[in-house]
Amino acid sequence: MTPRHFKSTIYGHLSRVGKAFSSPRRLEMLDLLAQAPRSVEDLARLSGQSIANCSAHLKVLRAARLVLSEKRGQHVLCRLADDDVAGAVVTLHRLGRHHVADIERDAAAHARFHHLAPAADAFALAARLKSGTITLLDVRPMEEFAAGHVAGAISIPLVELGRRAGELPRRRPVLVYCRGPLCGMAADAARRLRRRGWDAQRLEIGVAEWRADGGRVVAA
Repeated sequence: MTPRHFKSTIYGHLSRVGKAFSSPRRLEMLDLLAQAPRSVEDLARLSGQSIANCSAHLKVLRAARLVLSEKRGQHVLCRLADDDVAGAVVTLHRLGRHHVADIERDAAAHARFHHLAPAADAFALAARLKSGTITLLDVRPMEEFAAGHVAGAISIPLVELGRRAGELPRRRPVLVYCRGPLCGMAADAARRLRRRGWDAQRLEIGVAEWRADGGRVVAA
């Protein structure tokens, strides 16, 4: 194989990865799989598409070796090939925000509207957790918390917040996170808590961002 042929071959392989990242639907599916393994049916429901369309997108993701799947009873369970895939999605988010003015403008407006807490260094946030000066709340569904969550976070799924909010300490700020910068669950939770008297803000991170910054992620 000549050097030119070698380069062309490798770039051809890399282009399959680029193709996998080129669809808004596939990017959302990768974000969802960064939270926990999911069935095709769950992925379709959460990403707002038909099972047929979801399966077609999964075929592209599997071809790029970004997603693996296995048969579990009557369902096919999908998961990310490894943590590097989630890290690549985080990098893409950050790259876009840094270089595409429309993304930064819309993200800034979203942050102001939803009272987002400033981006926090993972290690500084971990130190605040350890010292007991903040409460970190994970409002994702329980199965996602069980699959992996920020060390030190407590779990109250958004659907249970109304009846379980009293479990949260009132004397220290509550920082809420969910699936990452494009997920609205944490903003909704923080808004509800503020109405009930808590000092609550949504963090603009999720588990994938936390892990990418070197923060500790644990499974239940």
